Amino acid sequence: MGYKVEKLKVNYKTLEEFKKFKEYGLQELSMVEDLEANIIENDSESPFYGIYFGDKLVARMSLYQVDAKYNRYFVPPCDYLELWKLEVLPDYQHKGYGSALVAFAKNIGLPIKTNPRVNSREFWIHMGFQPVEYDLGRDFGENPLIWSTDLEKE
Repeated sequence: MGYKVEKLKVNYKTLEEFKKFKEYGLQELSMVEDLEANIIENDSESPFYGIYFGDKLVARMSLYQVDAKYNRYFVPPCDYLELWKLEVLPDYQHKGYGSALVAFAKNIGLPIKTNPRVNSREFWIHMGFQPVEYDLGRDFGENPLIWSTDLEKE
């Protein structure tokens, strides 16, 4: 199914929609603060992308680019995308919305890192993501999964 993924606007309507998602936290609150600091509606850069069913936001993710100098995941170091807060409302799960968001991120053409939430690891593995293998037993207190075009070829 071809769902239309769109960059979400930073406005009060989007923030109201976000309250329906479980993963509602600091990132959204900082957007609220930006709005309340008199940013012109729809003008601020949003890291969120989503899919609407009619006029209802049913799936969303946060996606932003990280500079290679902060890379701890890919060899050789490169710019990559951090994907998080991928969430589909319960009534819309298992209908391809999450897969459509991941496909959109992959099409950008950069490697991707995510930290899967509880019970979502299988989804990410199914999407072609693999656990990070750290050198020297380094543990950053996270269990990231990564995807890159190189991993697809293996």
